[in-house]
Amino acid sequence: MTNKNLRIGVIGAGRIGIVHSGSVNDTAGAELAVIVDAIEESAAKLAGKYGVAHTTNVEDIFTKGDVDAIIVGSPTPTHVDLISRAIDAGIHVLCEKPVDLDINRALSIKSKVSNSKTNVSIAFNRRYDPNFAAVHARVKAGEIGNLEQLVLTSRDPGEPPRAYIAVSGGIFRDQVIHDFDIARFFVGDIAEVSTFGGNLFSKDIEAENDFDTAITNLRSKDGKLVSVINSRHSSYGYDQRIEAFGSKGMLKIDNIADTTVRSYTSDHTEQRDPYMNFFLERYAASYRKELALFIESINTGKQLNPTYEDGCQALIIADAATESAKTGKVVTLK
Repeated sequence: MTNKNLRIGVIGAGRIGIVHSGSVNDTAGAELAVIVDAIEESAAKLAGKYGVAHTTNVEDIFTKGDVDAIIVGSPTPTHVDLISRAIDAGIHVLCEKPVDLDINRALSIKSKVSNSKTNVSIAFNRRYDPNFAAVHARVKAGEIGNLEQLVLTSRDPGEPPRAYIAVSGGIFRDQVIHDFDIARFFVGDIAEVSTFGGNLFSKDIEAENDFDTAITNLRSKDGKLVSVINSRHSSYGYDQRIEAFGSKGMLKIDNIADTTVRSYTSDHTEQRDPYMNFFLERYAASYRKELALFIESINTGKQLNPTYEDGCQALIIADAATESAKTGKVVTLK
């Protein structure tokens, strides 16, 4: 493919569709072509912001020839079908996580994706956060020797609405799946999963037979240990940290505030701005990097983003964590 602007359609005009549309608009080599959403008002509002076409009929994406690629930000149960149809139409696709809530359904098109002549990428954007990427590169360069332990902390500022929880697939498929992908990014394939899940503060989440708090321990195939700490709330803002411990030292990522200013008075010392309070702010740079690499992948024929296989593997770990939390057993992965 030549390096002309890639015409991109965004499917889904909710909050993630808004993020992706902004990224397309701001990224060299990309052209926002159309917004698709089943809700006319949502599609029209987002499309109007950028002066592009909109439709409520997803069929238009596959039949009108107006796009070279799509970004799928629609509800999870639509993902597998949209990926499959994009492949049939010769359209590249960047799809939000998870690939599906049912691993068997996700695996049903695995061969089709593998044989596709178009690029299929899964949007695990945290790999491209500048801080995460820097720690990963330094670990791989051997700065801390052999990586032995990885601790991932991810706490959301506040729980989602109960209606969202009801269709989310649970905390492990919805929230923690990002951390499972980061774990694989650092340590490779996972062999064992052991999880404690708790209901410590949300009656709504408990009523949906889900957990609001969790700690998951993973063992990689070559013996590295990973601890993943999660909560659906955090009173002090969006809590996103990493600690990579190795034979020669340790690398850490702390939370990010809007500024690095610290205040010192007779009443307090080292008082800082609050941490960023939403994932859209915290990971804004990573969404743009993800899109830039998707475009580069299409132009060069190289796979630079997480693959469909990465999406399936993260879902397998999420399923194992769900099983472990509900049964109390350590789950061994095949």
